[in-house]
Amino acid sequence: MSLLPIFLKLEGRRCLLVGAGNVALDKIGSLLKTGLILRVVAPQARPEVQQLAHDGKLEWIQRPFEPSDVDGNFLVITATESHEVNNAVYREAQKRNIACNSVDDIPNCDFFFGSVVNRGELQIAISTAGESPAFAQRLRREIDEQLPKDLGPWLENLGELRREVLAAYPRGEERRLLLHELAERKICDSSLCVTRQIARQGGESGGAREGHVYLVGAGPGDPDLLTVKAVRLIESADVVLHDDLVPEAILGLAKASADIVNVGKRCGTKTITQGEINALMAEQARSLCSVVRLKSGDPLLFGRAAEEIEALTEAGIAFEVVPGVSAAFAAAAAIGCSLTDREWASNVVFSTGHHAQSHNRAPLPALEDATRVVYMPGRDLRLLAEQWLQEGLPTDLPCAVVSRAAQPGQQVLLTTLGALGETEPAAAPSLLLAGWALRERVAPRRTNADVLPATAD
Repeated sequence: MSLLPIFLKLEGRRCLLVGAGNVALDKIGSLLKTGLILRVVAPQARPEVQQLAHDGKLEWIQRPFEPSDVDGNFLVITATESHEVNNAVYREAQKRNIACNSVDDIPNCDFFFGSVVNRGELQIAISTAGESPAFAQRLRREIDEQLPKDLGPWLENLGELRREVLAAYPRGEERRLLLHELAERKICDSSLCVTRQIARQGGESGGAREGHVYLVGAGPGDPDLLTVKAVRLIESADVVLHDDLVPEAILGLAKASADIVNVGKRCGTKTITQGEINALMAEQARSLCSVVRLKSGDPLLFGRAAEEIEALTEAGIAFEVVPGVSAAFAAAAAIGCSLTDREWASNVVFSTGHHAQSHNRAPLPALEDATRVVYMPGRDLRLLAEQWLQEGLPTDLPCAVVSRAAQPGQQVLLTTLGALGETEPAAAPSLLLAGWALRERVAPRRTNADVLPATAD
C-alpha cells in the first residue's frame, strides 16, 4: 500500500463523525483542535460529547446514520463497533468522492490517522497504515522523549527569521544556503542574538558574522551512549574536529557535507599542536560554521577543555560545553560494580597515567576509602603499582584494567595491586580502576590476573 503523508488545513471545513462512544471521543479532541465544523451522528453519546454539543463546540444529531448525512462534508469518519455501519458510511462517502476513515476497520478507510508528536507548529506524524496503531504510539513516545521541549518557540522564531530573509533577499543559492544555516542554529529573543544578526547581515561582505563551537563529549565510543544533544549537534555540524579515539560509528553520524578533521594523537605522537587546534576552531567559527570539537568521554575530564575554553574566550568565539558519558562510568559498568560504596568507598579520585608516573609532584592522596580511576594508564603498569605500594596501599587492593569500554572488543582484566605490575599490556584505549568498591568482582585471594571474556560485537 502506497500512502502519501499530507497535512491538511481543516479550519472552517465540515466533517461528519458517525459514533459518539469512547473511540469517537478520542478522535473528537484531535479534530476540534483543527478548527473544523464537526457534526456527530449517533443514537447515544457519552456525557462528554453531550457537554461539547451543549457548549456549541460540535453538533450532535441524536439518531442512526442516514446516507444524506454525508452530503456537504470534506471528511467523513466512522467510530462505531459495527462493521456494517462503517461499511454503509464508507460506501456513501465513496459515491460522493469524500475521503473516509473507519477507526480500526482498514477495508473501510481511504486514509489513516497518524500518531502525532507536537512541538508548537512542529508536527511529526507516524503511520503504520493501520497495521499496528500501538506500535505507532510507541514510536511517538520514543520520539517525544528525544525531542527538546523548546522546539515550538524555537520554530516560531525561525519562522519569523525566514520571513525576514525571504523579504530581504532575492531567490537564489545565497538565500537557500542562509535558510539552511538558520535551521541549524540556536535562536534567542534578544536583539543581540547571533543568529538574528546572521539573518539580517547574511550576504553582506565584511559582516561580523561568526559561528559557534561546541565542545562535545563522544562518550566511551558506543553511539547508543551519546546524549541526544550530542547526536543532534554532530548531525548538523559543518565541521567536526575529533580526537583520534572517536570511532567511525560516531563520526558516521555527521552529514555528508561536513568537514571531518582528526586532531588527536596516539601514543604520544602529535599530528597537530594544541595551539593549532585552538586556531582551527576559531578560524572555522569565524567562517560562519557550526564547529563540533568532539572529545572522547567527557570533555571536562582530561580533554584539555580548559585550554580550549580559554582560547575561545580570548578569541571572542561563542562556545558551549556538552557533557558526555565518561569512560570511567563505562568501565565500572563493564565490571558490574559501583565506583562508590556506602561502606568501602566514599571518594573517587580521577587522575591520568602521565601524572601518576611523574616524580616531580606530590604523591596521590592515600585515601583508603577512595576508588582510584586512572585514565590512559599506559602499557607498563609496573611503575604505577610500585608507587602505590610505596604509599602504603595493600597488595590485595582490588584492581581492574578495562580496555575499549562499551565498544566491540571490550575486555576486562581483574587483578590485585600486588600483581598489577605483571599484567599484559591492554589494548588502547584502556582505563585502570582500583579500590575496595571492586571487592565483589576481584576476590582478595587472587594473586594472578584474571581476564574476563570480551563482550560480543
